[in-house]
Amino acid sequence: MTTTTHDLSREDCARLLTAGVAGRVAMVTPTGPHIVPVNYAVDGESILLRTSAYSLLGTYGRDALLCFEVDQFDYELKRGWSVVVRGRASFVDDQDELAEIARTWQPRPWASGQRHLVVRIPWTEITGRQLGGGWDPWEHLPVRRFA
Repeated sequence: MTTTTHDLSREDCARLLTAGVAGRVAMVTPTGPHIVPVNYAVDGESILLRTSAYSLLGTYGRDALLCFEVDQFDYELKRGWSVVVRGRASFVDDQDELAEIARTWQPRPWASGQRHLVVRIPWTEITGRQLGGGWDPWEHLPVRRFA
């Protein structure tokens, strides 16, 4: 049995991103590509992540073109969706901007340890796909977070 796929609109991609909690960020390092699971927040048309200065993301993320993905799949029903954001990352170091992020909704890392570095990935490219028709991914989210 084959399953149909279709592209998600920019609005659907943004809605799914805003509702999510955890995803993956991909980056290139001198030893090759790495994919790191992260929890995140959405700020306007940017993904926000918190990390440590000595992590892979802290070491190689500044001014790097990064890729961020969030998805959900139902293996039994052979359906799901995926949203991908690409953008050139920056480190947020402006104190007013950090204070505003802290007042609204900042990413709160699940892993222990100090993660004071805030990374912003703007949505210079956002794409998404849905696998399987006749269902609304929004209705099947395990968590719905509103920004």
